[in-house]
Amino acid sequence: MSWVALLRGINVGGRNIVPMAELRRLFEECGCTEVSSYIASGNVLFTAGEPDRAGLEQAVESTFGVSSPIVLRTSEELARIVASHPFGADTSQTYVAFLGGTPGAADSLDVGPDRFEVVGVDVYLQYPNGVHGSKLTGALLERRLGVTATIRNWRTVTRLAELMS
Repeated sequence: MSWVALLRGINVGGRNIVPMAELRRLFEECGCTEVSSYIASGNVLFTAGEPDRAGLEQAVESTFGVSSPIVLRTSEELARIVASHPFGADTSQTYVAFLGGTPGAADSLDVGPDRFEVVGVDVYLQYPNGVHGSKLTGALLERRLGVTATIRNWRTVTRLAELMS
């Protein structure tokens, strides 16, 4: 089965540096096959039966000294995410927050003009004025929804889906 591992907070702003070649090698050592990565922000594509998410997180921490939650999605799940974009044709300011579990309620979250839509274990985010300076942050989502989140822009999401198809 084809998977993508989305690591939160690595190689961002010069912090939590994890070399992609070494990360790919680590995934192979953990039993994954056909391992590749896409850009340096922690997107690892691989083939495996049922990956051991906790084991992968522990391996990343012990190897690189970086505590990075990992969210896993199958190629089918990623294709569904791309096909279900809820904000119309303009995807230029769309992001997806991939959640590490079933979210709690976020009905009373006022983040206008930004918009969000929770769909299962993913959240579509739209930032009409851009993401910088927005109140709708990953940290806010994690606090309000009660689960880990890692965010990718729409271009990355669609490219990952293409690479997995």
